[in-house]
Amino acid sequence: MHCEEAVPEAPGFDTPPGDWQQQLREVIRDPAALCRHLGLDPERVSAATRGHELFPVRVPLAYLSRIRRGDPDDPLLRQVLPLRAEGHAVQGFIDDPLEERDHTPKPGLIHKYPGRALLIASPTCAINCRYCFRRHFPYADNAPSMREWDRTLDYLREDTSIQEAILSGGDPLASPDRRLAVLVERLDAIPHLKRLRIHTRLPVVIPDRVDDALLEWLEGTRLQTVVVLHINHAQEIDEAVVTACARLKTAGVTLLNQSVLLRGVNDDAKTLAALSERLFEAGILPYYLHVLDPVSGAAHFDVPDAEARRLVETLRQRLAGFLMPRLVREVPGEQSKTPL
Repeated sequence: MHCEEAVPEAPGFDTPPGDWQQQLREVIRDPAALCRHLGLDPERVSAATRGHELFPVRVPLAYLSRIRRGDPDDPLLRQVLPLRAEGHAVQGFIDDPLEERDHTPKPGLIHKYPGRALLIASPTCAINCRYCFRRHFPYADNAPSMREWDRTLDYLREDTSIQEAILSGGDPLASPDRRLAVLVERLDAIPHLKRLRIHTRLPVVIPDRVDDALLEWLEGTRLQTVVVLHINHAQEIDEAVVTACARLKTAGVTLLNQSVLLRGVNDDAKTLAALSERLFEAGILPYYLHVLDPVSGAAHFDVPDAEARRLVETLRQRLAGFLMPRLVREVPGEQSKTPL
């Protein structure tokens, strides 16, 4: 039994178009459409409705094509399909688990750690990950116009201890290249900045995002550039992702990955080992394995610390040292990530 045929099919499901902006518009936006495309039991739609109301479904077709049809336990599906459990209040799981609102001195700028500052370069994402620690973030208050960015960037200009600018969001690469090129040009002009770091899922969920326009402004900056991808399972890395990563590397970009340890997605040593191997094959170095940030709506993904440590010890016996991500937690008020 499948979801009702009345649900319209998303355009371009079989062959996603090459234009990444078109793909960004033509995402799956509701649980019924997601269910229909994947041949899942319609009861999952009713179970997903509450979670969807709290944090809407958003899945690009290029990512959808990597989810196994008819498999309700697919690790990629679990990252994007809402569950009824998202509406349950769980003690300790809150809207702002990292206390970022207390570290926002200017609109669109978060400054928590010495030597680096984070810019909300886009309020939107290509994909809504159910475990997202910013699913409740007040993006409306942190989306400066290009004119307003100059006042925000004054903070970086005046603090000469800041050597690294981090573009985040949302997903910074959801912004048009023209806007990003202007922003990076202004960062490039701040003499004490040395590095540009970009945290993004877009080269993974829509690999066509890595196009000539993106590479042009990446190659044009004097800043050393690091792209930190967010990949949680080896199944996310298809040949299109490998090609996108190769293009980024030709532009002189250092590629790192940080994963989140997620119940039902990657909470076993075999899966994590396969992820590290596949990352390295794609030219990406495993960097962090985060335990879940305790954001409300995501408690069902949680893996206890003791279990996480055991997993990592087993993983250490299977992998070379350079393939081992560091198990960490972000603790509000601390000066860096906290190793576990």
